[in-house]
Amino acid sequence: MPIRLKALKIPSAIINSLLLVSFSLTFPVLAHKVEISNQVAGTLHIEPDDNPRMGEKVQAWFALTSRGGAIIPLSKCDCQLSVYALPRAQEDQPILNPILQAVNVGKYQEIPGALITFPQTGSYELKIRGTANNGANFPDFNLTYTINVLP
Repeated sequence: MPIRLKALKIPSAIINSLLLVSFSLTFPVLAHKVEISNQVAGTLHIEPDDNPRMGEKVQAWFALTSRGGAIIPLSKCDCQLSVYALPRAQEDQPILNPILQAVNVGKYQEIPGALITFPQTGSYELKIRGTANNGANFPDFNLTYTINVLP
């Protein structure tokens, strides 16, 4: 005599939750912020864990790559970083102009980085602009990132 199994009726919410968990275990979540301008991509990361706090000095770095994935080191880029408090008007001046220095992060060597101390909690805009120098060949770029600073 054959054994018959009853079909289990599992609510779709449970199935969706299980699928979400399995995908999140398979594909890492990227906390970094990625922007693209004129075929230049930039990934912003702020130590620690992309969660800056008011009054604490943090290390921000930008992994810049040109089309095709070539890394753009700071030595090949005339880059400037500006920090604005949000909300802001178009004519507002930056509250900070941190000096960029070459940093090494994993496979990204000599990329632009800066130490930043955000004066208050709230939203800020980080804008990095760059042009090629020292024989580099990539278009001018202007990347803008919005970040939130915790108390």
